[in-house]
Amino acid sequence: MKKKIFIFLPDGVGLRNFAFTNFKEIGEEKDYEITYWNNSVFSLKDHLGYNEVEIENHTTHSLTPLYSRIRKHIELNVSQKKFKDSVYQTYKFPFSYNGFKNTLKTLFIKLLIGFNSSEDGILRIRKRINALERSTSKYQYCKAQLQEHKPDLVFCTTQRATQSISALLAAQDLNIPVVSFVYSWDNVPKAMQVVEADFYFVWSDLMKQEILKYYPFVKESQVFVTGTPQFEPHYNYNLFKSREVFFEENNLDISKRYICFSGDDETTSPLDQYYLEDLAKAVISLNAKGENVGIIYRKCPVDTTSRYDDILNSYKDVITVVDPLWKVVGKKWNEILPTKEDLGLLHNVCAHSEFVTNVCSSTVFDFVAHDKPCIYFNYEQPQLKKGIRDIGQNYKYVHFRSMPSKEAVVFCNNKLDLENQVKQILDKKLSNVPDGKKWYGIVAGENPTLASENIWDAINKIVIK
Repeated sequence: MKKKIFIFLPDGVGLRNFAFTNFKEIGEEKDYEITYWNNSVFSLKDHLGYNEVEIENHTTHSLTPLYSRIRKHIELNVSQKKFKDSVYQTYKFPFSYNGFKNTLKTLFIKLLIGFNSSEDGILRIRKRINALERSTSKYQYCKAQLQEHKPDLVFCTTQRATQSISALLAAQDLNIPVVSFVYSWDNVPKAMQVVEADFYFVWSDLMKQEILKYYPFVKESQVFVTGTPQFEPHYNYNLFKSREVFFEENNLDISKRYICFSGDDETTSPLDQYYLEDLAKAVISLNAKGENVGIIYRKCPVDTTSRYDDILNSYKDVITVVDPLWKVVGKKWNEILPTKEDLGLLHNVCAHSEFVTNVCSSTVFDFVAHDKPCIYFNYEQPQLKKGIRDIGQNYKYVHFRSMPSKEAVVFCNNKLDLENQVKQILDKKLSNVPDGKKWYGIVAGENPTLASENIWDAINKIVIK
């Protein structure tokens, strides 16, 4: 009899890895019955024809967001004290004292942080969150769905959503094994482990070490190194389009070589538009000296600001906008959803660009998968002033300590160096690809094409126990 697996989508962020890749097909080839347990606004049945059980009750306890913030602050405080490292304070968002209600919330949060800033305190707060979520109607709703469908395992596609807590507690209370996939390369040190699972699937040996380091209540036997499906589309050559087709579809000049500027969200890089302007000026200068280069601007999919508009209008002769194929279905960042078509678009942007420029994102790995270099901007803009977050602190984050060397990316440390670095990369005289591939292996694992296979193999080990 086939084993029934629930692929749990707490929100839309897991669609890209687990609905739009070949993940489902690989599971079916291994004779699993796959149903998407869907808490997102994207209907897999309507759009993809997949079996799904929709979660229509989205009620979390009103105190859960507060306690989740308390948990995060305590975990970061414990990490700072335990590892004697001030970097953990930079992961915190400032408290709000704007208005009486926000002030009360802040005082409540700070009071509980003060009383619980220890590893025992973390466990107390986690137990409190679980008790709150077990008291909700959503917990009972999800429990009833599980009792009706009787899955053999629930695979949670991201560990960072409070919407998942009650559903996973319901599964565990019914003795259904729960697996949590760690969604992003920076999530573990940032205290983004919202859910408690029976097993954790991680990208690499590095991430496994991090899980065990930051969460001493997790045993080594609970952690499986699988890789991530995030990069698999780069090796799917059915997605590749010829230069002629791709350029025609996106209004690109076939005679030009293109540099990709991959935009950042406003929190990570609040002055990101000025780095685009710097790149545009460098390209204009190089073109005046005989080059024929353009820029593909691919915005951060969850950036809805208009901050780039003036730059895009001023430099439209050298910048072509190729927007990600994501859909806005709500006002929150996790309600801007990827599409299957965007996997192909990103594959071809990487394939047909000479290299990428960016502030500190994982696009370095998307491009190094295509043997393409990456420039990280690492200088501040003159527009930086009090109240605007500097980009320099990004590179001090724990996940950047995984670099095997400073040559894993091309750091542009001075605006005056940008034009020369662009020229050297275009002339194949400068590249981070050799060390970038080493970094990619450290972060994403040594076999990026086999992540989906590895996940199903690990699921098999769990369900046959």
